Amino acid sequence: MRIRKMIIGFVLALTALTMDLTASPPGAAADRPAGGAPARTSTFRGWAFDTCDTQSTDTMRRWRRSSYRAVGVYYAGRGRACKRQPRLNHGWMREVKRMGWRVLPVYVGSQSPCVIAKNKKHVRMGRHPWQQGSKEGRDAVRAAKAIGVRQHSPLYLDMEAYSYRKKSCAHTTLSFIRSWDREVRRLGYVPGFYSSADSGVRHMDAARRAGVRDLPSVMWFARWHTDPHLYREPALGSDAWRPARRIHQYAGNVKERHGGRTLVIDRNLMHAPVARIR
Repeated sequence: MRIRKMIIGFVLALTALTMDLTASPPGAAADRPAGGAPARTSTFRGWAFDTCDTQSTDTMRRWRRSSYRAVGVYYAGRGRACKRQPRLNHGWMREVKRMGWRVLPVYVGSQSPCVIAKNKKHVRMGRHPWQQGSKEGRDAVRAAKAIGVRQHSPLYLDMEAYSYRKKSCAHTTLSFIRSWDREVRRLGYVPGFYSSADSGVRHMDAARRAGVRDLPSVMWFARWHTDPHLYREPALGSDAWRPARRIHQYAGNVKERHGGRTLVIDRNLMHAPVARIR
C-alpha cells in the first residue's frame, strides 16, 4: 500500500510539473512550432550571410554581385560581440532595402548560465530568468523599432551553445527563452531563435515534443561543415518549424570577396521570415 501511494504521488508531482511547463497565463498566445510561417510576415527563400559588424552601404551595394540576398544584422543586446554599430540606423535599413536586401535582425541578449563560450560567461542570465527574459524582450522590440523594423517582423534571439543536459541550467534557460518569446510576441513581433543544432536547437525540439508553450516561431540552427539543407536536420522533428520557418547556418568564419570587398562571414540557407522595414 505504501509503495502504491508513493507511485501515485510521483505521478501527480510529474503531472503538476508538466502543467507548469506548458501553461500560459490568460490571454497569452501559445505558439505552435509545427505550423507554417506566422500570418502577415514577409518571408524569403535563398542565401543569406551574417557578419559581426554592420557593413557600409557601399559594401552592401558591391556585394549585390554575390548570390546572397539576405543579411543578418546584430542590432542589439548586451551580449553582442560588436557592440558599436555606428552605421546601423534607420537610414541604413531603408537604403539596403532599396538595394533589394532582406534583413534578419539578431538580438544577442543574456546567455545561458551554462554557456560554453568563455567570451559569453560575463553576460549569463541571473536568478530571475522569467523577469529578465521579459525585460530583454521589451528591449529587443524597442531597439528594433528604433531602426525602422515594423511589427510582424522576426527578431532572432541568439543563444550560444550551452550544456542543455544539465537540468537546472536547462530549466533556467528555457524560462528565459519562453518569457522573451512571449513578450516579443505580445508586442506584435515574431520570436525567432538561433543556436547550435546540438545544444539550444535540440533543447527547443525536446521542449516542443513535451508540449511546452511559448517557444520560438522560427528556428535558425547552426551546423557547420555540412551541405546546406533545411529539412534534414537530425536535431529537429521532421514536421516542426515548417514551412518557411527554418534557417541553416552551414559554415562560419569564412572569407569571401565580392565587388572588391572581402568579408569574414557565416553562410546560411534560409526559408523564413525577414524584417518589414518602414
